[in-house]
Amino acid sequence: MSDRQEIVHANRRLVLVLSSVAVGMFAFGYALAPLYERLCQALGIGGRTARANAEEVAHVEVDRSRTVTVEFTGQAMAGLPWEFRPLVNKLEIHPGEQAQVEYLARNLSGETIVAQAVPSVTPGEIAGHFKKLECFCFTRQALRPGETRRMPVIFVVDPRIDKDTHTITLSYAFFNTDKAQAMRFGGTPLAQGTASHSNHTAHASHPGS
Repeated sequence: MSDRQEIVHANRRLVLVLSSVAVGMFAFGYALAPLYERLCQALGIGGRTARANAEEVAHVEVDRSRTVTVEFTGQAMAGLPWEFRPLVNKLEIHPGEQAQVEYLARNLSGETIVAQAVPSVTPGEIAGHFKKLECFCFTRQALRPGETRRMPVIFVVDPRIDKDTHTITLSYAFFNTDKAQAMRFGGTPLAQGTASHSNHTAHASHPGS
């Protein structure tokens, strides 16, 4: 085989290898959202929060003998050109009392984007005791170019929570819901149904607000 033929064959092999890598990266990226949730569950670093309504928590007795520190984090994932962060980093509350915090989202792009937030709670084993009455994660959020929005979360920590639990972290991962748009901004969209609140641990039949 001549040197020229060897170069041609080598180039073809290189193209095949690079194509395989590109396909693999795309597949991994497209699966990122469901993998995020599954890894949280498998590794015990987070759990799906519960959902409640005002009537359910109206008669919950507040445990004023102790406090729990709730920490708040949030991240706009690749493909979502938003600024996204909590306006309060942490809050001390009594189990059983209602609390409210706000997150800020700002669309940094020149086009309208629809996104969905995926919540998780750490430690994961107490996630069912973290009950949200109102949350921007219940529905998709659309922001116009340059638009800024303050988004509230109203929640209650169940007084039946383990007394050894002193700190809870509420996290959100925000994903672009449009596949083509997300890829154009260098990321991947949220997989169908991943963030649906019907998958949460409780009260899935109540409509989102």
